[in-house]
Amino acid sequence: MKLVKTVAEMQELGRLWRAEGKKVGLVPTMGYLHEGHLTLAKEAVANNDLTVMSVFVNPIQFGANEDLDVYPRDLAGDIAKAESVGVDYVFAPEARDMYPKGFAASINLTGVTETLCGQSRPGHFQGVCVVITKLFNLVQPANAYFGQKDGQQLAVLKKLAKDFNMPVKINGVPIVREADGLAKSSRNVYLDEECRRQALVLSQSLAVAKRLYDGGERDAEVIKAAVRAHIETAPLADIEYIEIVDALTMQPVARPEQQVMLALAVRFKTTRLIDNILLGEEV
Repeated sequence: MKLVKTVAEMQELGRLWRAEGKKVGLVPTMGYLHEGHLTLAKEAVANNDLTVMSVFVNPIQFGANEDLDVYPRDLAGDIAKAESVGVDYVFAPEARDMYPKGFAASINLTGVTETLCGQSRPGHFQGVCVVITKLFNLVQPANAYFGQKDGQQLAVLKKLAKDFNMPVKINGVPIVREADGLAKSSRNVYLDEECRRQALVLSQSLAVAKRLYDGGERDAEVIKAAVRAHIETAPLADIEYIEIVDALTMQPVARPEQQVMLALAVRFKTTRLIDNILLGEEV
């Protein structure tokens, strides 16, 4: 496995692979890898000639009062984990190389970015779209892999690739969970013992929603109320949002008849966690 540190080297490798007809899989991450990231990497390794994993804490997708400065980092550990599942290249650039002096580009996708995390984290998805566009241009992948845990991000990036005619397939990979149901996340390390215990209400509440939906309930407000009631059994849970949205457009749905995503964001003290579940058949 090779570590690539500069934009120039990554761009040259991407150009060479394209000229050679290599099918490249890209796994964009912000590092501090867990089993969810490694599941993405395994998918990429199994279905491409080469796999590149980026490790880059992208500063332009963090808000002014968010956790950029303390976001967990462990590049040496990330490299070892990536190598253990067959990743060929880790791309770990510096922010000053990705965003040199004078950088002024912006990408704004309307609609799909304006609900859920897009509403509560202004500018977040603009930053995501910029960094992913740069990574696609540098690596020139045929496939890119993203986790369903970040369900809105997955929808945003599918829209980005479609609207800009990007020659890359966006592959969503199911959520990877701990044995007790908590969705794996780099931010889980922030949880103290009591918050970690109470955070289990998230996956439990999604199971409540699934039971209702599978039982025939189609009133979104009824489903959301049941989810809220279960989450509120955890005293430390501070609910940011609970929404049922179209799985592609991220717009609210009152009566889910085709595939929808029930998405939630909840804080436990200072730690913000997101989770979601898809309800209904894909159309």
